Amino acid sequence: MSAENTQGFIQTQIENKIAFLIFSHPASNSFPSDLLDKLTQELHSLSNNTEVNVIILQSEGKTFCAGASFDELLSISNLEEGKKFFSGFANVINAMRNCSKIILGKIQGKAVGGGVGLAAACDFAYAYQDASIKLSEIAIGIGPFVIEPAVSRKIGKNAMSLLALQPNHWQTADWAVEKGLYADVFDSYDELTEATLAMAKKLASYHPDALAEMKKVFWEGTENWDSLLYERAGISGTLVLSDFTKKALNDLKK
Repeated sequence: MSAENTQGFIQTQIENKIAFLIFSHPASNSFPSDLLDKLTQELHSLSNNTEVNVIILQSEGKTFCAGASFDELLSISNLEEGKKFFSGFANVINAMRNCSKIILGKIQGKAVGGGVGLAAACDFAYAYQDASIKLSEIAIGIGPFVIEPAVSRKIGKNAMSLLALQPNHWQTADWAVEKGLYADVFDSYDELTEATLAMAKKLASYHPDALAEMKKVFWEGTENWDSLLYERAGISGTLVLSDFTKKALNDLKK
């Protein structure tokens, strides 16, 4: 099944109890609102699909995910639009958190902003050596507010602060392994693919109810995210309207 348009696509392929959930967008796999909505809907669908035991989340191309759509950020003109846009990432992270299936991240390239949030919301992630990470939001006058709970849950508040306060600095995939974002990093794309598939096959062979109950245990203590992430979306939605952010975005566009 797939949902495609000129702004990218979400596609799912199911084989042997494994769902390959693929996203793509021509602008370095960034996410406009409609693509975030489609990803959320697909996660809900897979959560209820008895033919699926495990999900591999992956993207196409050299970049894993460049975060929020730059063009859509520029187009936000009021608080309602801003909160709605950033709520798109909140919806995806909550859908990943509440999904009954274990989600494996196959991180084949760089992740920025919301892309780091997606990697952090996976239950387990492998990465290619080029999968460095960066949180660039504060440089344009906003912050990684919506994704912060997911990232901090994986790497801790100290490492989160290192990322958030160095918006122009890339941390390596090895750093991300050390901090717990990735389980392992591989020197070739083929090795990454083989390792991810091997892990998925092992998980798919286990009792699906045991996996679902184990996932609940992993995410204990995050129940307040149903409200917290949307409160954070409101913060980002307010800040994106500031003169500082509008100027920063326009300067980047030029």
